[in-house]
Amino acid sequence: MALLDQQGTFAPATSAPPATAARDPRESMTVLPGFLQFPLTILTGKALPGQRSPGWTPTFHLVTATTSMAAGVLLSTLAYVLGGPFLLLLAAGWAVTLHGMRNLRMMIYHQCSHRNMYRRREPDRAIGHAVSSLLIIQNFQRYSREHVSDHHALDHMTLKDPTVQAFLVSLGLHPGMTRRRMWRRLLGKLLSPRFHLAFAVSRARSFWSGSARTEKVAAVTLYGTLTLVTAATGTWPALLLVWFVPLVLLFQVSNTLRLCVKHTFPEPGLQDRRSRAYFASLTNAIFLGDPAPAPQLPAGRRALAWTRWTLRLLFVHAPSRYLVLTGDTVVHDFHHRHPRAANWPNYVFARQEDAERLAPGQPPYHEVWGLVPAISHVFDSLAAADPGEFDIERLRSVSKRELFAAFDD
Repeated sequence: MALLDQQGTFAPATSAPPATAARDPRESMTVLPGFLQFPLTILTGKALPGQRSPGWTPTFHLVTATTSMAAGVLLSTLAYVLGGPFLLLLAAGWAVTLHGMRNLRMMIYHQCSHRNMYRRREPDRAIGHAVSSLLIIQNFQRYSREHVSDHHALDHMTLKDPTVQAFLVSLGLHPGMTRRRMWRRLLGKLLSPRFHLAFAVSRARSFWSGSARTEKVAAVTLYGTLTLVTAATGTWPALLLVWFVPLVLLFQVSNTLRLCVKHTFPEPGLQDRRSRAYFASLTNAIFLGDPAPAPQLPAGRRALAWTRWTLRLLFVHAPSRYLVLTGDTVVHDFHHRHPRAANWPNYVFARQEDAERLAPGQPPYHEVWGLVPAISHVFDSLAAADPGEFDIERLRSVSKRELFAAFDD
């Protein structure tokens, strides 16, 4: 398995361990006061050994995600109504709204697709239908079927996998491209109106095509009512700013960045593709944060180091966690090992407990620190992947999935 060091350098499995590996960034933060340790665990995505979980439940995550979305809409509406300098609050409102939307999609909707939210068919399906109708994403029945059969089975990270198709089709990335070129392509897509329009159309089509009657009725009722009220009150700018900016543009930026860290591509030439070690090698935890400054630094340098550490935590890692790696996406590797784990609501702590209890012979967990190094890590794995195995020209011969659906995460 290839790993990243703290600078984001791609290192093959035969290389020596990174020099910084001995100093775990999360454990280095224990020099900070005890009351900060729980927030740091949630922000970084990594629990300390033996740290107890808060006992979260599925309902807790459903309520907090919905509340976040509602609070963001309220804050954005207030900013729009007050106008003037208060319009600056729109950015905060968008962030809170987006956070709620992404938690609904990446955590609630995802667990429902595995019938693992409440572990009962009807409530999980009802919640899944409600989320797809609200966010206009791939309809629940189809997502559940394709996600379980093509993403969690033996076709994981093959041409049949929707994640692979999104890389090849939606982003136009392929083996042999350099990391620099992949980054340029990614940033170009995120800034492209054409890309976002195609993405939005893809979402609408993948929602409507084959969706259940309840999903269609809910979506038409919700957005039809919004349209009528907005037309009657003449508040089109408010609707676009308050709801559709986070729903379309920001949601799709977050979606695309999240896609780029989900899984690494298999190394070419691997023979055993059915072992636990192989599947474990395709998913890393993505933790956020830097090692705390060394205590032996001189006072002046230590003060500067802590200032830099704090600024990066607040303005680099916290936004990455809040807006892109929301909910349990930081420990997606735990989900792939235990797709129907009952303790999924306490994801960070469940992953740490599982890592501490690995039986002899079980593959170890892997982690990458930082959103940008994590994306570079995936790009490096794609650059080194087998061009024949991931040839886009072979796509139609191995998958019946429409290309427009490749935008869904």
